Amino acid sequence: MSGAPLTGLRVLEFSHTVMGPAAGLLLADLGADVIKVEPAPAGDHTRRLGGFAAGFFAAFNRNKRSMVLDLKSVEGQGVLHRMVADTDVVLENYGPGTMEKLGCGYEQLSPLNTRLIYLALKGYLAGPYEHRPALDEVVQFHTGLAYMTGPPGQPLRAGASVIDMMGAIFGVVAVQAALRERDATGLGQRVGSSLFESGAFLMATHMSGIAATGRDMPPMPARQGAWAIYQVFSTLGGGELFIGVTSDQQWRRFVGEFGLTGLGQDPRLSTNASRVREKAWLIPVLQQAIGALSLEEVSANCERANISWAPVGKPGDLSSDVHLLAGGLLEVLVPQFGGIEPILAKLPALPMEFGAARIRPALKRQPPKLGEHTAEILANVGYTRSEIEGLAERRVITTPVS
Repeated sequence: MSGAPLTGLRVLEFSHTVMGPAAGLLLADLGADVIKVEPAPAGDHTRRLGGFAAGFFAAFNRNKRSMVLDLKSVEGQGVLHRMVADTDVVLENYGPGTMEKLGCGYEQLSPLNTRLIYLALKGYLAGPYEHRPALDEVVQFHTGLAYMTGPPGQPLRAGASVIDMMGAIFGVVAVQAALRERDATGLGQRVGSSLFESGAFLMATHMSGIAATGRDMPPMPARQGAWAIYQVFSTLGGGELFIGVTSDQQWRRFVGEFGLTGLGQDPRLSTNASRVREKAWLIPVLQQAIGALSLEEVSANCERANISWAPVGKPGDLSSDVHLLAGGLLEVLVPQFGGIEPILAKLPALPMEFGAARIRPALKRQPPKLGEHTAEILANVGYTRSEIEGLAERRVITTPVS
């Protein structure tokens, strides 16, 4: 196994921000030749975002090639139409109707290549909302994710763009299904994924729970836990860990490692259900015992007890995590603001592996400079050097920038 099972697949990506670029990243990391077609003259606006979004471009655009094309011009649309003839997948996450206005929607491209698979990543699938624009955060509030995340009365967005990334993953699954069907029929098709329906899918367990219990689900900070020990504990010196004890066997190992023989022999705590009933006094007792130990001591005890636990970490901690350093991080060039040279940052690889050797998808290309591969891409579809120079002079394409 190579870790690049999609080698030979040609993809044209029209995208910005997270959802579309994340879908393209999945395909690119898995070996597809993903060409990021950026709008002329300035390219993907995500390149210039700051604040919370400053790392978006570097995070989601490795292993791709970049070209800049003016799709608002008839000549630019003609360039794209010529490229589509040799393309397997077009993916886009522009606003509803944008690609159609540019002459590049599915109905306009499919006659040029009947094998083309067209992935539309939108805010909503077919229905009354389908023409609305949407954002990850908007959908988190609409679907109840924000309600479930924050404490009662304080809805709170999740700490990552989980809806964008979920929509991207479902979109790639749809593409792979369409590729499989194309193997049988020889025909491509339009497939779609969305933010809203992805957010709703995340709520399935809560919706099912409402049906099963006849009661509304409270936000997660106020939920009735299924397990007695399933929370954060403080340690000596201020460190924190999350500890989950989810079976009676784990409970016996847990109290044994922490020297809590009395609790282990207490008949009130013999089953998880009984421990849940005794939680009001049990948790303070456990906190007192754990709080007398250092973070390192508690970690070692939990590891020996073979229970689920984790330190309360921050995103920056992951770049030095010993497990991720064993093969789960890629060194990606990340631009810095203020004209400073890009720096190499350790970013997560795709969370998957292939074959008996457990090969991980690799870094083959750094995130591309704006228009870096324009001339190369056009030459590959038959444009001559003079034709490419003419397109650049007429600003249909943008030549590479340093």
